[in-house]
Amino acid sequence: MTASAHRPGAGEPHDERLPPPAPVLGAQTWREIVHLLSNMPVGVAGFAYVTVFISAGAALSFTLVGLPLLAITLVGVRPLGRFERARARKLLRVHVEEPSPLRARERGFLPWLWTRLRDSVAWRHVLYFFVRLPWDWLTFGLVLPALFVAWPVLPWLTRGLTNVDRAFVRALLSPSDELERRIAELESDRGSVVDTAAADLRRIERDLHDGAQARLVALAMDLGLAKEKLLEDPQAAAAMVGEAHGEVKLALQELRDLARGIHPAILTDRGLGPALSSLAARCTADVTVTVDLDTRPAQAIEGITYFTVSELLQNISKHSAAHTARIDLWRTEDRLLLHVTDDGHGGANTTTGTGLAGLTERLTAVDGLLAINSPTGGPTTITAELPWRGRDEDQGRGSDSTAPRKRGRRQRLRSG
Repeated sequence: MTASAHRPGAGEPHDERLPPPAPVLGAQTWREIVHLLSNMPVGVAGFAYVTVFISAGAALSFTLVGLPLLAITLVGVRPLGRFERARARKLLRVHVEEPSPLRARERGFLPWLWTRLRDSVAWRHVLYFFVRLPWDWLTFGLVLPALFVAWPVLPWLTRGLTNVDRAFVRALLSPSDELERRIAELESDRGSVVDTAAADLRRIERDLHDGAQARLVALAMDLGLAKEKLLEDPQAAAAMVGEAHGEVKLALQELRDLARGIHPAILTDRGLGPALSSLAARCTADVTVTVDLDTRPAQAIEGITYFTVSELLQNISKHSAAHTARIDLWRTEDRLLLHVTDDGHGGANTTTGTGLAGLTERLTAVDGLLAINSPTGGPTTITAELPWRGRDEDQGRGSDSTAPRKRGRRQRLRSG
């Protein structure tokens, strides 16, 4: 089984379930005591570092060394934050993802300096060590005497104090660069879309060059020869014109097939239901198509859905040896779900060919996913999920935008 699914945000913290406090000190209570007692020396060291160097950098900011000193200070505060996250992970069972490495977009000292000065993660670490110092002294002053005079309530005291520490860690030491990570994902997806579009253009160019263009060139030559023979040998010229007429029909068919591969007219005119039924009619298996949509999705989503079904039905015809298949398409909230099953011999995956791998990349580029369950021996179940984006009624239905929306109809079509 090969599956793709949404992952939680890369910077989303997650914690282990903690045992409840108990009168008898447990292992977790002792870890929390160690954390609270170590807050004071760690907090003093961090506060001293950021206070001295940030103050010096700010005071010298009008000189040549001020801003570089600030940048170097921000570089150094990141390891301090990493140490605090490790301490919280070990003693408080708070798991916070590490921030992404900071990289300048361009080479050179000035881009490096500007990138470091704009490091929001490092500035939040500076704020963490600034605001923590009074709390660190307070926790140390409460826990150390409680070890001797308030032993019975110590588990509940440490749990309450460390919950504040956990809030500090989550708020100020968790990654704040989800936007940058999302931008990186979108840039990667954009690269996949560009590569797919380039491959499609190369395929169209190759099909035109090797197919219709070659036939049209041969047709022009045949018509030229027929024109020369028209007066000398009318019968031979008529035969050549007849052959040219056949070449014209073949060229038109190839152009029609090529246009259908770019964007089928039936999809534009009638929507996904009839378009998917047309695809099912060309499949070697007996395919049942069920479409349950109130409105038509955006053209891009509609096109990706169509070509996803086209690729999956081609795989069924070529590789699965299936007798029956089923296509279900429906909308749930803000997602468009496609479910394709067949009774073939299974074994479909994204590693043995480029078809399913290309589908995965194409769906990922629009925040979709492809999940494949195809054990050896079958059956095969493939689920595609795409984001739902609607279209205006004027554009999608060609009707007045003020007209009431028609009730969605469930289409069940069967083709052999």
